[in-house]
Amino acid sequence: MNKLVLLLALLFTIETAPSFSQTRSKSNLRNSKLNHYTKKRSLDSMHYLKEVKIFGISKVKIIPAQTLKGIELKKLNSHSVADALRYFAGLQIKDYGGIGGLKTVNIRSMGSQHVGVFYDGIQLGNAQNGVIDLGRFSLDNMESISLYNGQKSNIFQPAKDFSSASAIYMRTRTPKFKKLSNNSNFNKTYNNNNFKATFKTGSFDLANPSILWEHRFNNKLSLSVSSEYMYTSGKYKYSYSKKNGYDTTEIRKNGDVYALRTELAVFGKVVNGEWRAKAYYYDSERGYPGASVREEPGKYTHQDRQWDTNFFLQSSYKKRYSDLYKTLLSFKYSFNYLHYLSDPRLDVTTMYINNHYYQNEIYISSANEFTINNWWALNVAVDYQFNTLNADLVDFVYPKRNTLLIALASSWRLSKLKFQASLLYTFVKENTNNKTITAPTKNEYTPTLVASYKPFEDMDLNLRAFYKKIFRMPTLNDLYYTFIGNSQLKPEFTEQYDVGCGYSKNIKYKILKKIDIQFDAYLNYVDNKIVAMPTSNQFRWTMVNLGHVIIKGLEFKLKANFNIKDININLGMNYTYQQARDKTDKESNYYGGQIPYIPWNSGSIILNGEYKGWGFNYSFIYTGERYESQANIPENYALPWYTSDFSISKGLFFKNYNVNLTVEVNNIFNQQYEVVQCYPMPGTNLKFIMSLNF
Repeated sequence: MNKLVLLLALLFTIETAPSFSQTRSKSNLRNSKLNHYTKKRSLDSMHYLKEVKIFGISKVKIIPAQTLKGIELKKLNSHSVADALRYFAGLQIKDYGGIGGLKTVNIRSMGSQHVGVFYDGIQLGNAQNGVIDLGRFSLDNMESISLYNGQKSNIFQPAKDFSSASAIYMRTRTPKFKKLSNNSNFNKTYNNNNFKATFKTGSFDLANPSILWEHRFNNKLSLSVSSEYMYTSGKYKYSYSKKNGYDTTEIRKNGDVYALRTELAVFGKVVNGEWRAKAYYYDSERGYPGASVREEPGKYTHQDRQWDTNFFLQSSYKKRYSDLYKTLLSFKYSFNYLHYLSDPRLDVTTMYINNHYYQNEIYISSANEFTINNWWALNVAVDYQFNTLNADLVDFVYPKRNTLLIALASSWRLSKLKFQASLLYTFVKENTNNKTITAPTKNEYTPTLVASYKPFEDMDLNLRAFYKKIFRMPTLNDLYYTFIGNSQLKPEFTEQYDVGCGYSKNIKYKILKKIDIQFDAYLNYVDNKIVAMPTSNQFRWTMVNLGHVIIKGLEFKLKANFNIKDININLGMNYTYQQARDKTDKESNYYGGQIPYIPWNSGSIILNGEYKGWGFNYSFIYTGERYESQANIPENYALPWYTSDFSISKGLFFKNYNVNLTVEVNNIFNQQYEVVQCYPMPGTNLKFIMSLNF
């Protein structure tokens, strides 16, 4: 309660503040306008200009993001967004079986359900199990991927953006058209069409064509259409040791994937604003290869299959009405269909499952920012979301969930200090066809406080800290899954504390051109912690409630740019140290143990360069020792693993055509490793990429 009172006081009690003089940039802007004006007039006459007031809040990022974008993102040897995210600090990917396997993300050990995943500014939802399979999202049409711990520095955002412990933002490509000349004739000034065709092939019988077409109707309206198809057999060799036996080599089976993605986006501009609308369709069929512990040649094979159809239509409208007020309106409708089949006639080790699930979601949002003056701004955001889940399960209760989110946020700057504070109200009410097992209504308030301090004017050094408390509802599966769900299940609460610093410097006339260093130390508390562990098949999970978890961690991030004559080199390094310990029951034999799959040490290195049209990229990922169960005993100990990937590319230019050829070699040293126990990953594999742009 004391924290809440303090937050409200910070938000609302500021009535007076010291005056600030116009910044140097604003003075220069005013002087440039005056000079331009007087040049058109005679020098011996006097003219008067009306006073112009300029308001705005500094856009300095109080909480910096980890971002991969542009050429750096394209050069990564990655099949999907999940593969690219492996290079971020403080993040663990759970990968169940290589190309076709489920891929989930865990940030700072708080669990996958605490990660908000946003696609072009609007959150991707899954009320059924709360997990987004990031393996479904291709990098082919991706412009940037960003990871935020806590939340974005910009307070002008929907209430949803305040509702996660951390967030991943995926931004797809926005059309950009080449200017041909300064001719006033519009049709001759710009190239009004962009076209890109890409084909990828390689190991595991990969066939992955994609196309992108962008069209410019006029200076206010443009269109983008992209489509991609992928097939892979998912077959690869792996080695493992049989218990009380010998080392053997097997072929991973039932890992085939057929997937089609199509997106249609329209972009528009209005006076002092913009809008965009997108239709997204994804359809896939895949096999789940299962745990290798069951693989005995000639006896057991995995035949689990899953079909997915995902469709959503979303739009956003952003406009500044005055120096005082601007608004952001968002809308989304999504439909998700999932069919899961496990047939004991094909695999005698499993039980018969043939389930169909249908999810519908409607989401609307209104965010409103008020710029009070040049040092203080307020944002009020209201979101409403409605979810339904239907399934052909015995005694299924057909839940419906209504969620209301109201966020009040403030940002202000006092000399070298920058502050942000927000308060999120969450209201959740559910209905089922069996009122006796309907979860009770939830009302929660969760605050966030953020501060940044720049001690020196002539040095880009920033000190920062944030506190955030967040609330997460159990998923509909947690509450209502037949024979497993518990409608009285307690939600998870997390408290995050973070202190850090950042230093950046541009260096002239030397080989090293730029360096950026970030360091963070964090402490997280998670109450009613729920960990999902896979059972005999990937679709059904065993939920383990650890009660209370304390997470301590350190993160170090380094980026540097070098230039040696005609060679341009970029270096990125990340290192994370984490302790994530179960502190639930002092009488338990496992008290104080590291929670499953969280390594103490992990890190990555990305090194890429360019030389006269040639490009190369080397990437290295390391995951240290960890345990595969909450019992930290030798039988559950997991060895460290690492992979090294390399690619080389060449750009060719023919008049208006640009051809790019790339060869990738992944897992160069053919290391046999498992991200999740008994789910072996591929050894050395190749990929060939050819893209055509015009």
